[in-house]
Amino acid sequence: MPDTEIPQLDLRRFAASPAERAEFLEALREAARHTGFLYLSGHGIDGELLHDLIDVSHRFFKLPEHDKLAVEMVNSPHFRGYNRVAQELTRERRDWREQIDIGAEQVAAALGPGSPAWLRLRGPNQWPPALPELRPIVLRWQTAGTGVLATLLRAFALALGQQEEVLTPLITLDPHLLVKLIRYPGRDITDTDQGVGAHKDSGLLTLLLQDDQGGLQVEVDGAWIDVPPRPDTLVVNIGELLELASDGYLRATLHRVVTPPARRERVSVAFFLGAPLDSTVPLLELPPRLAAQARGPERDPNNPLIRHVGENYLKGRLRSHPDVARRHYADLLGRDTGKDAR
Repeated sequence: MPDTEIPQLDLRRFAASPAERAEFLEALREAARHTGFLYLSGHGIDGELLHDLIDVSHRFFKLPEHDKLAVEMVNSPHFRGYNRVAQELTRERRDWREQIDIGAEQVAAALGPGSPAWLRLRGPNQWPPALPELRPIVLRWQTAGTGVLATLLRAFALALGQQEEVLTPLITLDPHLLVKLIRYPGRDITDTDQGVGAHKDSGLLTLLLQDDQGGLQVEVDGAWIDVPPRPDTLVVNIGELLELASDGYLRATLHRVVTPPARRERVSVAFFLGAPLDSTVPLLELPPRLAAQARGPERDPNNPLIRHVGENYLKGRLRSHPDVARRHYADLLGRDTGKDAR
């Protein structure tokens, strides 16, 4: 399929006339159900901020290795910080990318003998002393991204025949936020095309800023479709928590990034919006017409979906970051971290 199969929606239509809003909601529901991905224009995020994000990402990845390793993720039980190329795994294969993971600014949770393992995910970020300007730019992106995705959550609620604010409590108090600054080196220094392997996002919604190098692909009806950069848009995709909330009417879609050509690199900045770690995903009561089309959450034995947010998130992090798991979660290795959503 050509890239035009990924629809483009203008968020300004959600605040337009009732007729335009209704058309927007219908298009949003169809886009999310068919591909799980869309281009979003009219998002209102300042273009200067988007430019600064890409620029500061390049500057971070150009730092000397010792400056990046000063904030290496393996030092953080909260899965915050820098990962070297090929350090993270997707489906047990190494991803050919380097990145830094930054969450909401938090203090570490007070832990006791009976504390759930997922509570260890709460804690501070690691900010590189060699690049102090990174912090304010990323925090601005968190704020802007939260605003856009909060609007989209209200739109999704209406598109699913719900009250507009039914999903808002999931992000009102202490939502789980994650920003990834990611660099994919070119094929001249690797023999793999796995920039990041096929996976689904574990949160509610993801907002993605791409530079001018393509590589993102989404699986639709068994075929991989390119999602190349498009001017003045961001990419939005559905996460597992929305799949659970809609009983599978909305589907988190497999996607991947293919390694760039030789002597090229790809830089992207992703913002993942999730629910509070201590929350449980509600099951929405869909109108009969939509409920008849709900397929239930996908049953993947390699990736069981868990309604408890903290357990669902921890499951994925332990699998993708075995070095952090060995250092900070050795007591959990070899054990199930949660039960399937069934």
